[in-house]
Amino acid sequence: MRYLTAGESHGKQQTTIVEGLPAQMPITKEDINESLLRRQKGHGRGKRMQIEKDLVDIVGGVRHGYTLGSPIALVVHNDDFKHWVDVMGEDPVPEEQNIRRVVTRPRPGHADLNGALKYGHRDMRNILERSSARETTARVAAGAVAKTLLKHLDIHIIGYVKEIAAIKAEEKPNLSIQERINISEASPVRSLDDAAGKKMMDAIDQAKKDGDSIGGVCEVYVEGMPAGIGSYVHYDRKLDGRIAGAVQSINAFKGVEFGIGFEAARKNGSEVHDEIAWTKEQGYYRKTNRLGGFEGGMTTGMPIVVKGVMKPIPTLYKPLQSIDIESKEPFSASIERSDSCAVPAAAVVMEHVVAFEIAKAILEQFPNDQFPKLKEAIDQYREEIRCF
Repeated sequence: MRYLTAGESHGKQQTTIVEGLPAQMPITKEDINESLLRRQKGHGRGKRMQIEKDLVDIVGGVRHGYTLGSPIALVVHNDDFKHWVDVMGEDPVPEEQNIRRVVTRPRPGHADLNGALKYGHRDMRNILERSSARETTARVAAGAVAKTLLKHLDIHIIGYVKEIAAIKAEEKPNLSIQERINISEASPVRSLDDAAGKKMMDAIDQAKKDGDSIGGVCEVYVEGMPAGIGSYVHYDRKLDGRIAGAVQSINAFKGVEFGIGFEAARKNGSEVHDEIAWTKEQGYYRKTNRLGGFEGGMTTGMPIVVKGVMKPIPTLYKPLQSIDIESKEPFSASIERSDSCAVPAAAVVMEHVVAFEIAKAILEQFPNDQFPKLKEAIDQYREEIRCF
């Protein structure tokens, strides 16, 4: 399974093509729209979230509520495009006509300058329109398709916020996934700790007042994964490696860890590894889950726990210094509409990119032409490893 996205931040639409799903899998627009609307929420979002109402059109690959086995085509229209027609252009601009709002001042922390150097664009709007986090709309749409597959296979996933601006949510390891879903969905910052969540909102408000931005840590929790998904045989088949790469690819993410993560470097081996146990009813399990559900690049059957670090958004209302690529003179970097904190929304994006990698690994390991046969194969595999 794979996906491709297309579209610019202020262009007509975001387009997603998902290829490789089995036929006969139930899916509706509501499955995808729910995820898209969750991405738009969160304390600290900017004004654009008041303009856009992201809703999907399924324009290929689904008929009467079931996948066909052919590529699925998804379209999310940008409502804001009507305000940008003259800037983005619906047709080629005549040579004698000037292009409006040319960007020649790269913003520190963005792809502007590096992209201009790579592709030779003198107008860096050609870079920032695609490198914008608006593209994550299309990735969430792809992940929502993957989440639907996982849901039908009794695998459930949720993303939430662990930390914003050094304010950490209290660890709550004994919460069920349904409790994590309910609590995080009720929180404006998607926190499982109400007291910490209120402090996070105060920090976001202060950053907005100061014209600044703040970052944080997101966590994704997956329950229901059978052991042995992924492989130790080749580097590119290690599922934790794939997930890490997908999370790192999200705009502004700068680090990934599983389980206790970097804390493992400060502990003895006896405090890091998870002892193995067995019961007739459950089969093999781990007494702890410090490694976050992975050993040797494969799932252990324990919940997958992965964290991602998001830096503060670099688009600031008190902009940093930069250099105009035409005049070579110093300027304050240009301001584009932005959020003071997008960590709550990023948790939703992270949830969906993780879901896609998990679904992809499952489809690689089991018969995947027809959904009923896929479900039957996974149910049989679960019973085999329980009795192993």
